[in-house]
Amino acid sequence: MDNLMENPLLSASRGAGSGLRRGWDAKETEDALHLRVDMPGLSKEDVKVSVEQNTLTIRGEGGKEEGDEESGRRYMSRIDLPEKLYRTDQIKAEMKNGVLKVVLPKVKEDERSDVLHVNVE
Repeated sequence: MDNLMENPLLSASRGAGSGLRRGWDAKETEDALHLRVDMPGLSKEDVKVSVEQNTLTIRGEGGKEEGDEESGRRYMSRIDLPEKLYRTDQIKAEMKNGVLKVVLPKVKEDERSDVLHVNVE
């Protein structure tokens, strides 16, 4: 678990290229995981963020220039999230000046159903 938190993007898959894509930044705090993704040339209308079966998906596709079918910018990343660690229904995303910021709030330990607290006698 700690290895994933040190670099949760190791399990991310990209549409083009291999290895970690430049432009990612991840920071974990006590309360949340904060992601920052550089997506120059895209607006908030061009970006989609979703979660399905504990996989966070970030997609972005910019407009194509006239006469050039391949000129549009495309971004696609998937991050496998540890089960029951994040409040996926409370994820917030903000796109500003070509930078996407995503905040994944953590479930507090005392609220997690998979944590069994043992009474010490």
